[in-house]
Amino acid sequence: MNNAKKTSKDVSALASKVLKDKASSKIQKNLAGSALSQSNSKNQTGSKMEDIASKVLQSDKYNDTTKTLAGSVLSQSNKKR
Repeated sequence: MNNAKKTSKDVSALASKVLKDKASSKIQKNLAGSALSQSNSKNQTGSKMEDIASKVLQSDKYNDTTKTLAGSVLSQSNKKR
């Protein structure tokens, strides 16, 4: 199934910044990579990343950057799952 949604330019820029920052956490880098992979392609979020993004959004321990990336990743998931 193809994904018609694309990562926005703002989120793509944030994801790129996260991937370049050595201080970024592993979860941020995973979410950023997923978001970037969907910026100019028909890729959609896999089930594993859906689960991770969902848990990030439900938790109070993650910052706004992490939640922004998680929201973008989750919005591009397979709606049939």
